[in-house]
Amino acid sequence: MGAPFPFDLDRDRFLFLSDRRSGLRAILCLDDFRAGPAAGGIRTRAYASVEEAAAEVAGLARGMTIKCALAGLAAGGGKTVVLDHPGMDRPAAFRALGRYIEELGGRYHAAGDFGTTAADLAEAASQTRYVHTNEADLTVAVGESIRRCLAVAFRRIDRGGLEGRRVAVQGCGAIGAAVARVLLNAGCSLVVADVDDERAAAVGALGAEVVPPETLLSVKADALVPAALGGVIDEKTVETLRVRVLCGAANGIVTNDEVGNRLHLRGILHVPDALGSAGAVMDGIGAAVMGLDDRTPLFDALEATTAEVLEQSADGGNADAIARQLAFDRLRVL
Repeated sequence: MGAPFPFDLDRDRFLFLSDRRSGLRAILCLDDFRAGPAAGGIRTRAYASVEEAAAEVAGLARGMTIKCALAGLAAGGGKTVVLDHPGMDRPAAFRALGRYIEELGGRYHAAGDFGTTAADLAEAASQTRYVHTNEADLTVAVGESIRRCLAVAFRRIDRGGLEGRRVAVQGCGAIGAAVARVLLNAGCSLVVADVDDERAAAVGALGAEVVPPETLLSVKADALVPAALGGVIDEKTVETLRVRVLCGAANGIVTNDEVGNRLHLRGILHVPDALGSAGAVMDGIGAAVMGLDDRTPLFDALEATTAEVLEQSADGGNADAIARQLAFDRLRVL
């Protein structure tokens, strides 16, 4: 008997994919099929080891299961990570990945994620019906889920709306820029930052104030919306926050439950990113799997779920833990 795996294999499917000709090395985790097919993006980056990649994809897929359950979708969670390396023929590798996804026959619906380009998705989609390439629609949908969640949070704080609220948005990539446009249209004033000066300047041209990335998490504002990578709110950064509301457009922004407890103790209303970032999967699965031409009812239900989580967290504290439990309770009755 060999050494135990250094990651959790309590998943419905855990697939290690390779293609000799293209150099594809990927891991596809299909976390839960109880509500329907698995849904989740394709992430591409270099990993120090296969174990590191497997641990990340398992966590991301479980997060998608929670997100889908909270959003009331006929889908469970899934995720793919592509292990980027110098020997990979990128276009051919994504075509090979598309063929693998097609072989699953609709058990997995994918879209983009960190490190995966529109060209990558197009190559994969050339081989399968189950890769969503219209990223513009999905990013706008995240902007809408953020707008809805922030509206619920501010109603709880002071019964006010979004007009005139100062919101800090971390990250000006596709999702951050879409969130910024939606919030500006809602009457918010924005302060934004990105490690890429050109991306930050593009959002600044829409009417947002641009600040250095290292200062964004300590900006005084009504709300903070992290829209880049996860893990940005940790034991150190949680103490620098000067906002009333935290609402993630990126996945896994709070590093652990202790940090979530600290948010509650500091009086910061935390909308879990499983709610705030749900717009993309709601739009994609609502159309492709549930056949909904109008996904507005899904967004209306998201507001109600957000209000429920915030109500419970007023006494229970950790909003992430409360949201996870609510998702598991919903899955348990299927």
